[in-house]
Amino acid sequence: MSAVRRVILIVLDSVGIGEMPDAADYGDVGSNTLGNIARARQGLKMPNLARLGLGNIAPLEGVPASSAPAGAYGRMAIHSPGKDTMTGHWEMAGIPLEKAFRVYPDAFPPDIIARLEKAFGRQVMGNEVASGTEIIARLGEEHVRTGRPIVYTSADSVLQIAAHQEVIPLEELYRECEAAREIMMGDHMVGRIIARPFVGQPGNFSRTEWRRDYALTPPRKTLLNFVQEAGLPVVAVGKIHDIYNGAGISHSEHTSNNDNGIDLTKAMMQQFDGGLIFTNLVDFDMLYGHRNNVDGYADALENADRRLPEILALLRPDDVLAITADHGNDPTTPSTDHSREYVPVLLVGEPVKPGTNVGTRPMLADLGATVADLLEVPYQAAGTSFAPELRWSRQGRQDS
Repeated sequence: MSAVRRVILIVLDSVGIGEMPDAADYGDVGSNTLGNIARARQGLKMPNLARLGLGNIAPLEGVPASSAPAGAYGRMAIHSPGKDTMTGHWEMAGIPLEKAFRVYPDAFPPDIIARLEKAFGRQVMGNEVASGTEIIARLGEEHVRTGRPIVYTSADSVLQIAAHQEVIPLEELYRECEAAREIMMGDHMVGRIIARPFVGQPGNFSRTEWRRDYALTPPRKTLLNFVQEAGLPVVAVGKIHDIYNGAGISHSEHTSNNDNGIDLTKAMMQQFDGGLIFTNLVDFDMLYGHRNNVDGYADALENADRRLPEILALLRPDDVLAITADHGNDPTTPSTDHSREYVPVLLVGEPVKPGTNVGTRPMLADLGATVADLLEVPYQAAGTSFAPELRWSRQGRQDS
């Protein structure tokens, strides 16, 4: 296999490819984010991902299996308990969880609310398990009138604080989230505290791009640390910086939407000539999966596919592009939460032997180990590299 100097790893947030064997334990029987969206739309138009081998992983209406895929393809299971963003991303970088992050299916207990109110210096409202857009629409007017921040959670391990930017300025909202992060530790440890600022008038509130996540720092070194310690840059695009709390990241770019994330990924490819560029495209999950918006999700998938050639055109001979996901979020099911699904994995670039089927990997950490192997970075974390399966044979390379 020729030398790899740079890996571009793109996570299509929540783009699962079929229920895992333990889906029933999570209430997710029948979930298949890509498959069910494709059926609902009577076919997805994703010719570029099909060319790489997406349709070879599982049957997808409108995305045919390729007789000669341009990339390597397969799927990965989530080994850790749970089905949230941090669980998926941490495992992908070499840290599978032994115990799921704390969740609050009945909202937060009175002692937690009391501690939050003391730290904020004011009462809060909400304290529900709710959709973010729905709770803002329902409680936003009262929030504007009273100045009380809206606290809520979901099926994920999160505490979210929503506030109108003209009522609670961004910096004040961020300070409240920092205080909540200190409170939600120990027995009440949640994966993320999320600031959810919004603007607008009653009946027309909308969330803004100034979301900020306050995550936990991984307890051990991840792929990002190992790449950085090898003297290579680790560039984070989207919410990657927040997910790892900045650990192992050399440079970070926050994004406003998927298109902006693709634009910034291209810009980082032109700015950094080695190491790891790690991108999360969040719109699939945040805007469409959690809102059961099938058409919006499908449009976003097709748009990402249309833009894929722009990234492929920037690949150099020593680059590998990897595309995967962190969990599912099937918008065709009654649930608005993440789903326990396998995720696709596609790899392409001159160093990768086209048409390689890497099968079903037992954990997302296999991808992290593979990235380290490709970059020839010392790696001491979970996962088994499948880089040897991607290598050209000497004769195969000559014949090409």
